[in-house]
Amino acid sequence: MNGIPYARDYKVTLCHVCSYVCPEDAHECPRCDSPVHRRKPNSLTRTWAFLIAGLIFYIPANLLPVMYTTMLGSSSENTIMSGVIEFAESGSWDIAILIFIASVVVPCIKFLVLGLMLVTCQRRSTWAMRERSRLFRFIELIGYWSMLDVLVVALVAALVQFRGLSTIEPRLGILFFGLVVVMTMLAAMTFDPRLIWDAEVEDVR
Repeated sequence: MNGIPYARDYKVTLCHVCSYVCPEDAHECPRCDSPVHRRKPNSLTRTWAFLIAGLIFYIPANLLPVMYTTMLGSSSENTIMSGVIEFAESGSWDIAILIFIASVVVPCIKFLVLGLMLVTCQRRSTWAMRERSRLFRFIELIGYWSMLDVLVVALVAALVQFRGLSTIEPRLGILFFGLVVVMTMLAAMTFDPRLIWDAEVEDVR
């Protein structure tokens, strides 16, 4: 970055917990007493583990039903995509699009972007470092919106309970989808975006 200095050039490092600027040789943060590291320990390995776990959970999250509906004696089980299709066919395009974005588009974007981050950092690529950093911040920003689908099922199941007329119950698929959201959030939290810029120097540990 045209000679812009690193924190180590000033013999300081950043606390991962409270963002306090600590001396380079500090082992604990003076503010919060958390361990201080120049980079998050085993960042790439832990991020890969959470990302792969999220991918594994994403398969049953899409194949298993997320909601069981009983309406006037007729019952049905819906997966994420069948629920989106049902909302669309009933004319609720806004809800269908919202659920599709939160349940399908956002998780897939997170998988692709985090995978890109991991591969490029492991290869110490200098390609589009600034853009990759911004992309990672965007992923952090949208990550929590994936929980929208879980909240929709929980709210609908709690509100629509007319005994003898209609009931809605969550199914196992929503549990796996919740695990997908948690795994991708943990993957984003364990990834250290400073690794993107370490490709500029040769001796960063």
